[in-house]
Amino acid sequence: MMTWRTWLLASQCLVASVLVALPCRAQTSTPAQTPAQAQLPPARYHIVIPGKGTAKKKTAAPPATTQATPESAATPALSAPDTTQTVSEPLPTAQTVQAGPQLDVIVPTTGGQLGGQALPDGTFAFKAVPFASPPVGKLRWTAPQDVAAWSGVRFSPDSAPACLQLSYGWNAAASERSSEDCLYLEIRTASLNHTARKPVMVFIHGGANRAGAGDGTISSALGRKDVVLVSLQYRLGVFGFLSHPALTAEQGGASGNYALMDQIKALQWVRDNIASFGGDPDNVTIFGHSAGGQDVGLLMASPSARGLFHKAIEESGTPQFGFAPRTLAQNEALGVELAERFSKAPADGAKALADLRHAPAMALQTAGDTLQPHMEDTGFIWDAATVDGRVLPKSPADIFKAGEGAPVPLIIGVSARELTLADVSASLYGSIATRFGEQRGKVQRFYKLDVSKTPKPDEVLGDVTMQVSTDIMLRCPSDWMARQATRNGQTAYLYQLDVDADPKGTVHHGSELAFVFNERPKGVKSDRWPPLMDYWVQFATTGDPNGKSRDDWPAYGHKGRYIEFTKKGGKTHDGLRADMCALLDQP
Repeated sequence: MMTWRTWLLASQCLVASVLVALPCRAQTSTPAQTPAQAQLPPARYHIVIPGKGTAKKKTAAPPATTQATPESAATPALSAPDTTQTVSEPLPTAQTVQAGPQLDVIVPTTGGQLGGQALPDGTFAFKAVPFASPPVGKLRWTAPQDVAAWSGVRFSPDSAPACLQLSYGWNAAASERSSEDCLYLEIRTASLNHTARKPVMVFIHGGANRAGAGDGTISSALGRKDVVLVSLQYRLGVFGFLSHPALTAEQGGASGNYALMDQIKALQWVRDNIASFGGDPDNVTIFGHSAGGQDVGLLMASPSARGLFHKAIEESGTPQFGFAPRTLAQNEALGVELAERFSKAPADGAKALADLRHAPAMALQTAGDTLQPHMEDTGFIWDAATVDGRVLPKSPADIFKAGEGAPVPLIIGVSARELTLADVSASLYGSIATRFGEQRGKVQRFYKLDVSKTPKPDEVLGDVTMQVSTDIMLRCPSDWMARQATRNGQTAYLYQLDVDADPKGTVHHGSELAFVFNERPKGVKSDRWPPLMDYWVQFATTGDPNGKSRDDWPAYGHKGRYIEFTKKGGKTHDGLRADMCALLDQP
């Protein structure tokens, strides 16, 4: 297993090689670990990289999609309760059983008894926790269904497979063990007392909504903080976001957004069960990176998710990524295009849908990568918010403008350099003209493009192509969200991250993950290691990220205040790229 630093650099190398062809240099140094840390399983942090090339195809047979039986999940050899016990007779509280190589504790849940492991640092880990039935066979492209109750004790020392995905290099390990049967979550907690009521933090992984996994998150240093840490998984690519006319007819006038339904289902499971793991169901913070950050924003917009969380953090991800939302009809057209490749029946009919449900899963995912949506950068095909009429009744922009989003405190922000959009890279002036129309002159002057020489790259923000892409896709949409939340009476905190964990590296998409999930290594000065983990935990606890021994982080307010995490610590300013962002009206 590669270290977090090597993994992050490898991802940065992929960005560089795919988008800007910059040279990359391997790093193998790792932060110092305590003895307890050394015994914990390694954590992985998944970076969203849309990918511009052809995905690698899996040659192995598709993974099995059958759910493990209760018998195979039970562990009768240990001192556990009778495995014939039914779910109608759950344990009233968590019980400690004889320590063994696997099962250490048992916790009652709504589906049955769940086994977990005691870790060396005094916390407990629970893996492969099902929150919905496997979405396979007839359940492919349906809302997630309740998990079947089991008898005995369900336990797994290993993480569940990632949701089915192609390999883009950076996610090769997740792809290799991915499966349609993937609706599981993981939990780490320091208490199994149902009266502990600790803040709950639920992480939604990134991966352009077509890759990534939830495993590894609970093994991070964040799991040792005084919170209950949860990570969830959701259907990806065509399985998570496809619409089709026959699906719309079958499901009462709406289709698509199954991934968001999965996330909502997981949050419902958290609401109903997290007290048994020492968590407070009335103090849940959802946080995510990139596509996971986008999904956090979409959950804020969705009436179906209302009341399931109480604070939100969007890291390098916004509800629309600066793109126009996709209508149901436009998303259905992608489903019809897919059906044409797998069925000889009329592509918009029920028989074609039946053929899609019988088609090989990886073949569908592979074909889904070649669909052609009407958008500026097709690498973000599944990052376009679909207004399906149910999960998202209106565009996220319209929902937030109307004050109809979840009224919760918000942290949102970006890395100073994110990703380069394909259309901006291909034609800088052309993309500005297309996106800004009559305002293009103002945009060109803002970037000093109305002069004969190309402006020099900014030391922090990068060259003009990177600046334009980051402003359009993330920086200004993040400011938009903070501004709109403030107008709606919420408290919002905006940030820009200028530094990377590698002192020789450049800030990039995903740089914040090291600071959110890792403690500051020994020998690294505090100015060079923004304490995002502490800010996040404090915010999850109280709704305000500020605390002792940290730079003051003012709320956005009417001045548009934000904190910039620099190489010399946190600095506060007013108006993040205000002149440019005033021209963009998209979240």
